[in-house]
Amino acid sequence: MLLLAGAVGCGDAGGVEGAGATPTAAGPVRLWPQLTPASSPAFEIGEVDTEVVKGVTAPGDDIGKADPVDIVRAEIAAHPGEYEGAKAPHRGTTARMADCAEGPGHGDCPVLGPYYRDLTGDGRDDLVLGFRLLPGKTTAVRVYTVVRHRIEQVMAWEDALSGVELAGRSLVIRSPSEVAGYEYRLQWTWDRDQGAMLLTHDEMLRTGSREPPHRPSPSPTPSAPAAGAPSDPPAASTG
Repeated sequence: MLLLAGAVGCGDAGGVEGAGATPTAAGPVRLWPQLTPASSPAFEIGEVDTEVVKGVTAPGDDIGKADPVDIVRAEIAAHPGEYEGAKAPHRGTTARMADCAEGPGHGDCPVLGPYYRDLTGDGRDDLVLGFRLLPGKTTAVRVYTVVRHRIEQVMAWEDALSGVELAGRSLVIRSPSEVAGYEYRLQWTWDRDQGAMLLTHDEMLRTGSREPPHRPSPSPTPSAPAAGAPSDPPAASTG
């Protein structure tokens, strides 16, 4: 009894107090256990598709010495159905490549400025390249590395982008969602066994922002009232 009284006294003085009943931990519950596990995917999104860039070299296996514009031109040449012809979905990209004489990121050149980072962990920089797919608002994102003295594309994705980030040895792509206040975030990470950047995380996350409500345009500033005319009351502050 003395021990119990002492414990109660400590609790009253700000010590450890009981928080009530603890909810029972719920583990994962397997649904439809009678289903036979699938052995192959129903859909393929090309997670491990790699492609050698033909006609472009990296002197000394330094991808920083390869011309990013030439790399995009090589992709266009390798996939004419996507970039050339009246029915090609990205035919506008080919037309705008003529504006890349000064290099990526200049004028109307669809090729964006390149970024270099060691994403494969071999101690050498790899190339992260983006270019706009025209017509439309889609942007292509590619990652290239050097394999056996050849430039190889090890990641490819196209989407409407709200942001692209490098996080350690991962590439994070953010895209707008049709659900207000949310966005898609896809993380690609190098996998040595597959020799490619794999889609390791695919999330839909809240951004904390929503579309602002529509507000009418402010009215023109009224002219000064005539002498003796009553003036309007001052507008309420919106700040």
